Amino acid sequence: MTQPLATESLNGKVALVTGSSRGIGADTVRYFAEAGADVVINFRNKAPRAEKLANEIRALGRRALVVGADLTDEASVKAMFDAVAAEYGRLDILVLNASGGMEANMGEDYALTLNRDAQLNVLDAASPLLGEGSRIVFVTSHQAHFIRTTPTMPEYEPVALSKRAGEDALRERIPSLAERGIGFTVVSGDMIEGTITATLLERANPGAISQRRESAGRLYNVSEFAAEVASAAVDPVPADNTRLIGDVSGFVAE
Repeated sequence: MTQPLATESLNGKVALVTGSSRGIGADTVRYFAEAGADVVINFRNKAPRAEKLANEIRALGRRALVVGADLTDEASVKAMFDAVAAEYGRLDILVLNASGGMEANMGEDYALTLNRDAQLNVLDAASPLLGEGSRIVFVTSHQAHFIRTTPTMPEYEPVALSKRAGEDALRERIPSLAERGIGFTVVSGDMIEGTITATLLERANPGAISQRRESAGRLYNVSEFAAEVASAAVDPVPADNTRLIGDVSGFVAE
């Protein structure tokens, strides 16, 4: 991984990344810690992976708090931020990375519950810890960000619609966040090589990833995309609060 953030640029800062026991979330946590931040690693059911990552972070001389939480459970989310308050007393960076909806045997409304309702609840629960100058990053996909104008594969459409609903709901908070000096950026990426979503889409629609790779020219891998997410937490907030990563030529803007 190539570190996108300046050494010691996050000294004294605290960063929480939801869904950070593996994949994009884990690499984002690593980038923050390498830049000097103390971190909160959130997981739902991958405790051993989360603890292994925490040990990596501690070896860098940074603090790492590991907190299991089901983001669709308000009490679980409250307990997570109670733990953050007790350990650090503040939060400077919140990355809303965790999402889902393609898992088997979940309720009919699960995608919307996780990708919209839970995102708002996490933001609300974090709010008392966020001060002036803090940053929020919401991670999404082009297939979700552009879903109202560009169709996606049927297997992904329910997730895309729910993630766009989450993005819209979060965007409604931008004025009130700005009044408090809190920046908000949406990071939207193309399909990412090596993610669970890409694996599930390939399983449901064989050839989907290779077709998208050929169309786009290249696809970002997990660490490359995580570097963009980490950078979004420190770079100036774009005028439209949106950071588009990867090819967008096949998508129609609203």
